[in-house]
Amino acid sequence: MFDFDGDEIFHVDMDKKETVWRLEEFGRFASFEAQGALANIAVDKANLEIMMKRSNNTPNTNVPPEVTVLPNKPVELGEPNVLICFVDKFSPPVVDVTWLKNGKPVTMGVSETVFLPRDDQLFRKFHYLPFLPSTEDVYDCKVEHWGLDEPLLKHWEFEEPTPLSETTENVVCGLGLVVGLVGIIVGTIFIIKGVRKGNAVERRGPL
Repeated sequence: MFDFDGDEIFHVDMDKKETVWRLEEFGRFASFEAQGALANIAVDKANLEIMMKRSNNTPNTNVPPEVTVLPNKPVELGEPNVLICFVDKFSPPVVDVTWLKNGKPVTMGVSETVFLPRDDQLFRKFHYLPFLPSTEDVYDCKVEHWGLDEPLLKHWEFEEPTPLSETTENVVCGLGLVVGLVGIIVGTIFIIKGVRKGNAVERRGPL
């Protein structure tokens, strides 16, 4: 997998032995020979076998993932959007993710990235679900990983923006009034200083 600033650009499908661009447009401006990556992978596998033998095949520690679900853009009822399930900071790179709508699995339109390596030897992955926001539907991202004792569910549902309470409105108005008064006072002080300075110059007269 090749990335820029943490975002995948393309990866090589080892089964099909071809380059897979994250976005089709990327392939129009650049090219990459998959055979070169496959040769590097073969070397990496050989080195991995050597390191595993040296460590007496000690198993890797299971690090459970952190999961976040959020919309791709501000949510408006009836406007198409995309839910993102961000699975982060886990190891090994083996995870099963299922989207649920009103408690039932959803597969239509879902997509995902490959496992993205982090600088701390852990991994991250993104899963996407196109949806039409509604007050009647609720969604869950179900994540299963060896580091979890049980499947982890991250819930999302549409929430109406909470209006400001009367107390909050009073506080905001009060702060605005205070800031305005401070500005008036500071301006008045500068005007008085300017007038006094001008009077002093007139009294002394020209040099």
